[in-house]
Amino acid sequence: MITPSVRPHDNHEDPARRRPGGPAVAGYYPAVLPDRHVPLPPGTAGTPAATLTTGIAAWVDSEPVRDLVHAFGGRCPEGDLTGTLSWLDDFSAEHWDFRGGRERPDAREPDLAPRTVELVLAAARSLGMVEPAPPPHRVYQHLIVLGGLAHACLRRTGYAAHLLRSGLTVTGEVAVLGSFRPLTPAEQGNLATIDMTGCATEVDVLDTAVRLTFGHATPTESDGEDFSDEDTGTDAEPHCSWSVRSYLDDAGPPVRVLAAPSSEPAVRRAHTADTQRFWAGQARLSPGDRVLMVTAPIYVPFQHCDAVRTLGLPYGCGIDTVGVDPALTVAPLPEPTLTAGRYLQELRSAIRSMRALHSSIVSGPPVGDTLRR
Repeated sequence: MITPSVRPHDNHEDPARRRPGGPAVAGYYPAVLPDRHVPLPPGTAGTPAATLTTGIAAWVDSEPVRDLVHAFGGRCPEGDLTGTLSWLDDFSAEHWDFRGGRERPDAREPDLAPRTVELVLAAARSLGMVEPAPPPHRVYQHLIVLGGLAHACLRRTGYAAHLLRSGLTVTGEVAVLGSFRPLTPAEQGNLATIDMTGCATEVDVLDTAVRLTFGHATPTESDGEDFSDEDTGTDAEPHCSWSVRSYLDDAGPPVRVLAAPSSEPAVRRAHTADTQRFWAGQARLSPGDRVLMVTAPIYVPFQHCDAVRTLGLPYGCGIDTVGVDPALTVAPLPEPTLTAGRYLQELRSAIRSMRALHSSIVSGPPVGDTLRR
């Protein structure tokens, strides 16, 4: 049992080889959901700190997580949640980190025994990383589409448009969040097969997808700074670049495509949390606002916790995070097969995101035991 508290390698041999044997919204999804998912920490606005922390503890102490840790030769420690999250971070770095600091497309695939692959896929399903889940509400103040690989940019943007056309109401804006990550040769080749040329970065694909999906020709407004050119005459790092392209339409909510500067420009490009903070600094968020995040099911746990940390805690808004239902979108590029290695990698991402969320809860000043701005 993990005790919740709200207070201030490269050896990837498969251990299994060494040991023996919420309701669907009408019009959005068929009302067929998995039997049981391990609940994520709640994203409801005004969630008490103790409740949020208990949700983190329940997720990391869930049967699927414990089974995977055991299969790779570990045993989660008992007691304090801070210590457990630290241990899981270190354990997953040793056994489930196949990126090694590289981009996701460059992660290697581990050699796992069939029995381990089966266990990983079953755990991923129980943790809500496989099947999509429906938006729990009909009305949101903001809808956020998170970028990714080229095929994901197209599918997620298309799914956001599907939700709006199917009756979802957004009273604020649709924010499409990407980065200046250069496209890989494989992504460029895939885009060329559908005659989508001229895209050099992830945010270029998102911008093109918005134009195609929402029927916009050119941005209504465009702003930003580009430091990728060495002849800019400044000392700014390339990862300091940012851009905002706005599309206004009387028939629907405004759409903005954003690429954020990195919070550590000398070290890395902007990541998900950077883009969320960048958007929040420009959007008019109010306590109690509902924000719907659209991503892929495999990323829901980690990106949900990131959003609760970067948007829910400081702004007091509610966060719902859903994965795209591929049955309800027509994507021009095929969806790649997700492997056991990919699921383990994103399980590690979820652990690290929950650790960061818990750290924010512990260090942040509570207001009447409720986390809000």
